[in-house]
Amino acid sequence: MATFAKTEMSERKYCSKCGGHLMANHPPLKLVDVFAATIPTLEFAPGVHVNYAETVLRMKDGLPKLKDFPAEFGGSGEAIGE
Repeated sequence: MATFAKTEMSERKYCSKCGGHLMANHPPLKLVDVFAATIPTLEFAPGVHVNYAETVLRMKDGLPKLKDFPAEFGGSGEAIGE
């Protein structure tokens, strides 16, 4: 596993052999995002989209979309439309 840290807010962990993304560590938030696709047996039902203001692929799935992060995680908590 290798690490890339663009900012102090986020460290991306990836496979050093194939480059596949595994997780993202957010030290200031004491939060680790594990990408659901890396756990094939995980039953996963998304509940919200974060950082949607920066999205490249728009999702019309009826789920809430936040501009950045929820207020509880240091973001604005601002919802934006589909």
